[in-house]
Amino acid sequence: MTTILHIDASARKLDKSRQHRNSISRSLADSFRQLWLAIESNTKFIYRDLGENPPNFISEDWIAAVFTPDEQKTPEQNALTALSDELIAEVVKADIILLSTPMYNYGMPAALKAWFDQVIRVNKTFDFDLDRGDFPLQSTLCGKIMVLLTSCGEFGFHAGGIREKMNHLGPHIEVASQYLGVEKFYEIRSEYQEFGDQRHIDSLNNARAQIVALVEQLAVHEFNPFIPSTV
Repeated sequence: MTTILHIDASARKLDKSRQHRNSISRSLADSFRQLWLAIESNTKFIYRDLGENPPNFISEDWIAAVFTPDEQKTPEQNALTALSDELIAEVVKADIILLSTPMYNYGMPAALKAWFDQVIRVNKTFDFDLDRGDFPLQSTLCGKIMVLLTSCGEFGFHAGGIREKMNHLGPHIEVASQYLGVEKFYEIRSEYQEFGDQRHIDSLNNARAQIVALVEQLAVHEFNPFIPSTV
């Protein structure tokens, strides 16, 4: 059975009863989830709403705790790392990490950065060995897929685009995800939200079409190659 860790990071909600102010990134993730379940209903979803319940920021005491061997941790240190342990356990169980997030100030929301800081953890998701030379960090997890669904107010953040150098969202997440065992990374982006014109409509429709294709690629051909195409 496939396990998908679904994470939403937008501060905005997804309320299908209203027409305006809904989170685009959440709506894209919801589309992915519904399309996936239409093909592979025997899938376990683990859900985290970082916009609603942001993780704690790390602190000096937290850093000291994570560098303390488990058998030597004090009760206070165990309490400090309890959330991190819980979040890491969810990552470990996941075959796919479905992550939806808006671009805030050309990067990720603070809640999402806090999540990455909690789950990328020495001796839990990566180890450190100077015998590896200039690249001593290596993930202790492997074989995971990340699907990143993003929304942007502006446009041109793709490779070669007019705002490529301003994109500190997708590239940051792709690099960080390597230390969670992610070996295949897919990003689908909806742009032009602040313009609200036909370009935005076209970009959103294109993102939804890409999601349809990606769900079929993953759910049908990679995870269940013997299921006939239904999308």
